[in-house]
Amino acid sequence: MTQPSGAQPPEYPSSSTSPPTYLTAGPAPVPPQYPSASAQPSSPGPVYPGPTPGVPPQYAAGPATPPEGHPHHISTDRRRAYLGAHQRGVDATAVGSLLLYVPNFLCSLLVIGLVSLIFGGLGLLVVLAWLISGLLVFHRPTESAIARHFLHLRYPTAQERQRLEPVWREVTARAGVDARTYELWVEDSDDLNAVAAAGHIVGVTRFAMNELPNGELAAVMAHELGHHVGGHTWSSLLGYWYALPGRIAWRVFRGIGRALFKVSKSFSCFGVGFFLLVFGSVALTTISTLYGLPLLILVLPYALAAVSRRAELRADQHAAGLGFAPMLAGVLDKLHRSDQQRTAAAQALNRGVPVKESPLSRLLSSHPDHYTRLHHLQPYLQPCAPQQPPQQPPR
Repeated sequence: MTQPSGAQPPEYPSSSTSPPTYLTAGPAPVPPQYPSASAQPSSPGPVYPGPTPGVPPQYAAGPATPPEGHPHHISTDRRRAYLGAHQRGVDATAVGSLLLYVPNFLCSLLVIGLVSLIFGGLGLLVVLAWLISGLLVFHRPTESAIARHFLHLRYPTAQERQRLEPVWREVTARAGVDARTYELWVEDSDDLNAVAAAGHIVGVTRFAMNELPNGELAAVMAHELGHHVGGHTWSSLLGYWYALPGRIAWRVFRGIGRALFKVSKSFSCFGVGFFLLVFGSVALTTISTLYGLPLLILVLPYALAAVSRRAELRADQHAAGLGFAPMLAGVLDKLHRSDQQRTAAAQALNRGVPVKESPLSRLLSSHPDHYTRLHHLQPYLQPCAPQQPPQQPPR
């Protein structure tokens, strides 16, 4: 093909010509930086955390994958929590517990009144101080002292908090309760157990924290939260506190009676008869003066145990109502198998003879038996029947 006249041929770079430059001179390009999980974004927008050595990746959305496909694993991803208008309440079992402690309270008031006579004109202040002391049940430092010295609990470590707090947030979110209202504690025990005490204490054992799937751990925590929401914990502790002076006086009186009985035995039958006459006269005078109130104290332990069993069933229903019924049934099954192992060990120590529980000990039990608790969970464990479409009337 011929070239037209006057046209200049295109110029091509020769070998001596430097190649075209695409990057300006300067420092080497810096690779893009991705913020870590702890970095805060400088501008609004989604932040995708990069991998951190030794820390599993965290995902902001999407359900968590159950470990090993465990059926009782639940997702504990953060979500919006709607707090209920009423954070606590007082159910029938809490009211019943307070009413049952009234005789003990009156006996304790009598004991404190007798002790206050020693202080003369300041005796009324002693009685008022004892009445006001019940408010210590809701005093946080007092609760911490109770948890440490009486319940043998401790604060969880940072690693244990990473295990407990997501589960606790899920439980309180479902219940509509502010999670910061309560304090999480740990008991160094290899038993499967948990405790709710005073006004703000929720404790779990180390075994429950480390060995249970998070769904079953949530069921245990939801059960203990049910005790707090229903008012079971503070009412029982308040009743126990106000009954304490009467119980101490009863133990002192019983100890003196046993000592006098041993002394009277050394004076043969006459001494025993004289002791019974004097002791019986004092007891009859006390009962008649207090209108038979001390006789009710003999029945109160059985009534309080019955109320405590009812409170356990209420707490089970609270956990089941939050969606933890299958997980709670799994926990009850573990507890039942543990009880069977203890029974077998006790039978082996008794040379193979079964150790039977007396009827009175069953009446004094604070927890219902395994089958009773499972029976009350059945309405929550039954799958919902599919709704049938309405049938058309025949034409």
